[in-house]
Amino acid sequence: MRIDVVSLFPDFMRQCAAVGVVGRAQQRELLQVETWNPRDYATDRHRSVDSSSYGGGPGMVMMIEPLRTTLAAMRAAAAEPVHLVYLSPQGTRLTQGRVEALARLPRIALLCGRYEGVDERLLAHEVDEELSIGDYVLSGGELAAAVVIDAVGRLQDGALNDAQSAEQDSFSDGLLDCPHYAKPVHDALGSVPEVLLSGDHAAIARWRLKQSLGRTWLRRPDLLSQRGLDAPSRALLDEFRREHASRRPTRQDDATG
Repeated sequence: MRIDVVSLFPDFMRQCAAVGVVGRAQQRELLQVETWNPRDYATDRHRSVDSSSYGGGPGMVMMIEPLRTTLAAMRAAAAEPVHLVYLSPQGTRLTQGRVEALARLPRIALLCGRYEGVDERLLAHEVDEELSIGDYVLSGGELAAAVVIDAVGRLQDGALNDAQSAEQDSFSDGLLDCPHYAKPVHDALGSVPEVLLSGDHAAIARWRLKQSLGRTWLRRPDLLSQRGLDAPSRALLDEFRREHASRRPTRQDDATG
């Protein structure tokens, strides 16, 4: 898969994409990340990419022409059709389902706005979709683009050392992930649940599903209403609720539900 990033800070984007799982995916030639700086396509001696906003008001707006030329060069750089995403607070909320859909495409491009944003005319004619990573405002689209690159890159076949890791992630089945434990078995902070030490794979799978259902009920009940539960899952959730009601609340419980 190829991801092109249009950004005024290409070095930052390259550095973000060079570490961890995404960096490993590039080393394994599973993912290609390329950057494009609109300043390289500006035509004046100041390499201007922005101007004041018509109608007045504070802030500058990224202009059409440097971006249009940049996008034309970007599109011509590879044979695959490209799906262009603009990272914007006005965009549709990014979800795991959308990440999975983007990860199946051969090539996407991420347009990072700055200042007050991008001229609306260019967005209307060039952009395929707008995405937002949350209901807040950042200084630019680069951090959001880094999120998309990481989320999409880790889903490429072979990017993760264990392919089942992605299958068990939060949101992959509409639920939050279950708790995880590492060494030691016993610690002053508590012990690993006995079922995880039992070697009984069916019991472990049942426990993990129950915890995922319970954690989603506590922290993101909206996900449960969207997912819908079959009878076995409802029984497991009822069991979790009874156990939760009978034990002493933790600080995490107080904070989330």
